[in-house]
Amino acid sequence: MKTQVGFNGKRLKAARLYRGLTISEEAKMSDISKQAISQFENGKTEPRLETLMKIMQVLRFPREYFYENPEDKVVIGDTYFRSLSSTSNKERLAQIECVKLLVAIYRGIDEYIAFPELNLYTVPEDFDFDIEALAKNVREFWNIGNDRILNLVSILEKNGVIVSTRFTNGNKIDAYSQIENINDKIIAVIILGDDKENAFRRNFSAAHELGHLLLDDFYDIEGMSKIEYKEMEDTMNRFAGALLVPEELYRMDLQTNAKTELNFYIQMKKKYGVSAATLIVRARQLEEITINQYQYLMKQLSQKGYRKCEPYDKETKQMQPRYLKEAMKMIIEEDKVTGTEFLEVVSEKGVSVSEEIVENILNLDEGYLRMNDSSGEIVALERR
Repeated sequence: MKTQVGFNGKRLKAARLYRGLTISEEAKMSDISKQAISQFENGKTEPRLETLMKIMQVLRFPREYFYENPEDKVVIGDTYFRSLSSTSNKERLAQIECVKLLVAIYRGIDEYIAFPELNLYTVPEDFDFDIEALAKNVREFWNIGNDRILNLVSILEKNGVIVSTRFTNGNKIDAYSQIENINDKIIAVIILGDDKENAFRRNFSAAHELGHLLLDDFYDIEGMSKIEYKEMEDTMNRFAGALLVPEELYRMDLQTNAKTELNFYIQMKKKYGVSAATLIVRARQLEEITINQYQYLMKQLSQKGYRKCEPYDKETKQMQPRYLKEAMKMIIEEDKVTGTEFLEVVSEKGVSVSEEIVENILNLDEGYLRMNDSSGEIVALERR
């Protein structure tokens, strides 16, 4: 639900961040002073209609968006970026706003389509960071056992996690995750990066971000040092390895002299759905190879140019999130809901957005939401 009680400066800031603009950049593009924009964002003054029209032209949000004050109780959790050191603060803030809009759009879709309920393993409060045990517990919770996980993205979606790829309004960015609490309902989101079009890396990235969702209550990234952040990321990497390459099964595979040869790990990629580099690291973590053997294998990876692209990387199709796009297909193509009708449903959740924003957030083709408009009816032809 929403109320409209005047201009909402927080929405102006959110729209600016979503477009990846600083106040100075917005001021230059809209021909409005930085001081005025700052006052609007901080709720000290309200823009006149002429000024608001300039803002809308730059930020491309509908007028209603800036006057909404949702009554929903919303708590935004930490956002975990894998590439923290190589991602600018401006890019991170833009992506966070993208996730907020994604959740709003998801709630609109949820009015039409019954998504799976969130079904994540609950980590006990006295968790001692036994990562191997955590991975086993997650597998047991989802009844995976020692089966291969070649498409974790699909498993996540089946268990109620919102999975999407990076949004098209940003620069290339690695995977990240976030948890939102809306009216005491937990919504878990994983945004996958490009992963260099690599199915093996994407599988690992999804497992890494799942670790963040599971251990969210055990970390507070506010004020966290770079060293502490790196340690946290290392923990998530260990979890991803333990989840995708289960200890008991992998130890059996490693009972061979071939474990000191690079080709062994390249062939094992097909079985476990992760890179040869990950398998080598995992073998070392389980102390199935010595430090010297590990260093030799990693040196071989570098010498053969496999750090960037390993064998089978290009031939293996990258898994894509399906639920959001499939839901929109059901709504727009099968139920013949118009874009205007869908946007009204999203607006009822307290977030008025444009067709362009929805198409960007969901990575839909431009004009997709206009498919059922009277001006763009689908031509119905019959075969002879």
